[in-house]
Amino acid sequence: MKKYNLILLISVIYLLSLTKILQAQDHQLFTDVLKKYVINGLVDYKNLKNDKTLDKYLTELSNTNPDNLNRNQKLAFWINAYNAFTLQIVRDNYPIESITELHTGGKVIGYLLGKTVWDKEFIPINNKKYSLNDIEHKILRKMSEPRIHFAIVCASISCPQLLNEAYEADKIDSQLENQTRKFINDKTRNHFDLKNRKANISEIFNWFGEDFGKTDENILKFISNYVSDDISKDIKTNISKWNISFNDYNWNLNELK
Repeated sequence: MKKYNLILLISVIYLLSLTKILQAQDHQLFTDVLKKYVINGLVDYKNLKNDKTLDKYLTELSNTNPDNLNRNQKLAFWINAYNAFTLQIVRDNYPIESITELHTGGKVIGYLLGKTVWDKEFIPINNKKYSLNDIEHKILRKMSEPRIHFAIVCASISCPQLLNEAYEADKIDSQLENQTRKFINDKTRNHFDLKNRKANISEIFNWFGEDFGKTDENILKFISNYVSDDISKDIKTNISKWNISFNDYNWNLNELK
């Protein structure tokens, strides 16, 4: 009888663990939210404020142990977590004009004191508290996947457009590839002057340059994989002749109005 009870207990523990893993692989609740409130990368925060589906999804994330996931599952999990908890903190403080309003002490003092909205440890995952910076810098960037910078969205106009579906492990590569191509070819964020060999590109490539190979040439090599054939060919052939400049970042809220 004791042996039977032990087997039963082990089975229950296994099933609970499996349930958490399956939850982490299935981000359908988040897709439901995104399809309802995200249009062309902009968010309907006004109506999102009254929807409880996001809270249900955040609870699923919080109850998951990401250590049990494989690499693709972790990528999808943490990208979705970053985006979902960013939506939460903006929604809970809406209306605002910019996420930078949520820095402790204001925009400037928040940066100086390391008390920005991205430093706040408000994200509970598996009984541990994380900040958005923890997720971005200590987890996602450590996974050596530069395309994450075109998937995580800090609720600002100059950020990549928020995808209107959750990232899923079984298609994470194609999702990241599509988002990267879309961002690089968005003329409001990046512009390439082939005649004068000038690349006016997002500040993201400046802030996280080391993730793309540190040097301007390596950044251009990365970009060359996603632009039109004529620009790509010229960059690869005449890379030393190209000049990079970085565009000002627009921190206004990525709000659907």
